[in-house]
Amino acid sequence: MSKALKRLHYPLDIMLTCVRWYVAYPLSLRHLEEMMSERAVSVDHSTVHRWAIKLLPALGKAFGPRKQKVGRSWRMDETYIKVKGE
Repeated sequence: MSKALKRLHYPLDIMLTCVRWYVAYPLSLRHLEEMMSERAVSVDHSTVHRWAIKLLPALGKAFGPRKQKVGRSWRMDETYIKVKGE
């Protein structure tokens, strides 16, 4: 992770917030740029894109082993919905 953070000039919490919002929510890079400007942080959309390219592989390595295993069996239930009384 430290290699990914080399030569990055913004505070780490701002970079991680932008990357987290970009991954977790259906936001465009320009929307993120606008949201950060509302929080008095001047950042360009291309900078956020570079952060995502640089930080996401490192974050995947850091948090990948912590993912919980999913069970082998899955259960589904059928639900019937009436539309206009039919």
